[in-house]
Amino acid sequence: VQLQASGGGLVQAGGSLRVSCEGHGVAFSKEAIGWYRQVPGKRRELVAHISRDGTKNYADSVKGRFAISRDNAKNTVNLRMDSLKPEDTAVYYCNWARMINRGNYENFWGQGTLVTVSS
Repeated sequence: VQLQASGGGLVQAGGSLRVSCEGHGVAFSKEAIGWYRQVPGKRRELVAHISRDGTKNYADSVKGRFAISRDNAKNTVNLRMDSLKPEDTAVYYCNWARMINRGNYENFWGQGTLVTVSS
């Protein structure tokens, strides 16, 4: 299994970016996928999540600005980020938590893609 993240970059405050996570060895259409972000010295935080049935959830800090979506044809989960702020600067990671049995999961992470928002 491999998750491949792409699409980060440098953007000015107020701008937009899209990051994408492509799954290899896993069918994203059948799985719950999350996007996380991390800045140096801080814990990795969940930004957006799409469940198996398509339910979407967002961190309060990004609600109304970020949108997670699934492209089954490309086997990707994308995160559209609008109205970006300098505090959105982080390395963004996609995640699939494969259930081993009830309460036990194996985590798979993409390699991370850097998003930098300049003020």
